[in-house]
Amino acid sequence: MDKITIRSDRKDDYVFQYKGEDVTLRAGSIISIADGLAEVVLPTCVMKIVKNLIVIKDNAK
Repeated sequence: MDKITIRSDRKDDYVFQYKGEDVTLRAGSIISIADGLAEVVLPTCVMKIVKNLIVIKDNAK
């Protein structure tokens, strides 16, 4: 998969793993990952996926 973009619609920071390291996605920010999702681990949360964009929402309830 090509580049993936992750956008946070959260009020707090979201921590996920990329290549085994913790990465913090600040509230309201956007990050792009050049090599797709192969090395990404996203903790459970409400999210919306549209093509190559993942929108991170609130924690799953």
